[in-house]
Amino acid sequence: MNERSLIGSWIRRFLLEHLVSERNLARNTRLSYRDALSLLLPFVSRKQHKSVDQLAVTDLTADLVRSFLSNLETSRHSSIATRNQRLAAVHSLAAFIGAHSPEHVQWCAQVRAVPFKKTTRAVIGYLDKPEMDAFLSSPDQRTELGRRDYALLLFLYNSGARADELARLTIGDVDLASASVRIVGKGGKQRHCPLWRLTVKELAVLVGRRDDNERVFLNRYGQPMTRFGIHTLVEKYAERVKRVVPSMAKKRVSPHTIRHSTACHLLRAGVDINTIRGWLGHVSLETTNIYAEIDLEMKANALAKCEVHPSGKARGRWHQPALMDFLRTL
Repeated sequence: MNERSLIGSWIRRFLLEHLVSERNLARNTRLSYRDALSLLLPFVSRKQHKSVDQLAVTDLTADLVRSFLSNLETSRHSSIATRNQRLAAVHSLAAFIGAHSPEHVQWCAQVRAVPFKKTTRAVIGYLDKPEMDAFLSSPDQRTELGRRDYALLLFLYNSGARADELARLTIGDVDLASASVRIVGKGGKQRHCPLWRLTVKELAVLVGRRDDNERVFLNRYGQPMTRFGIHTLVEKYAERVKRVVPSMAKKRVSPHTIRHSTACHLLRAGVDINTIRGWLGHVSLETTNIYAEIDLEMKANALAKCEVHPSGKARGRWHQPALMDFLRTL
């Protein structure tokens, strides 16, 4: 069996050359693809009674891919979203092999025909403004760590940054003079976000005269905070606030919850959806549109505009939209 027939050589090229050099995908995406293949190969090996190193490309049949996906859901209790994420990695590998090996074009088509499973989109959780105010007031600012925690929570809310974006933030990324910050997001994409005067004040105290290459947020040992540490900190304060704010009792609060809250509060303040997209670093406007769908307050305000009075007349005058506007709403 020649090397072009073995799937191992293709996987090495796929992970080391294609994903890095040709597509320049983010490290987390590459790790996700690696994890999917690390689960898939032993599964196929057991089914085909071959060692992983001896597996041919054609040993990975479309039926085995389907069986692997079913196994993820039944044995590993993976969600449909995770199942689809694993399938995306397999599709991408098949497309790569098919593009570079004509003899595998038919195999590629069969594997890529395995469909994604439809899933319902989870409802996004966020904090209302009074809940966020209570959350921000929870750190004890009389202590050095409490002041750091307050600055961290305030920055998350101000910028809508992800936990890993905050963990990588350096002092050089923060421009206190212009009250703005540069955030490096997924795939190395950069965006600039304005800072409130209060955020600037707290960050100025936090960074002091430290070097521009140092991380902004350090743990109690003076080491850069990790994404895990940031999650733990947010969850700690969430549990504290839940004791005094009943409406938060059933809410799961994470750094991403604060990010969602930022988006919803910007939307309520009248900021247009495209500006929010740039603020959060979304590639697609469709992602940002989720916030417009979940904001109950905005829906209630919209409903009030066409509320029927006891006289039987509607409050606002309804106009039939232009045809193209109508089609966009469907």
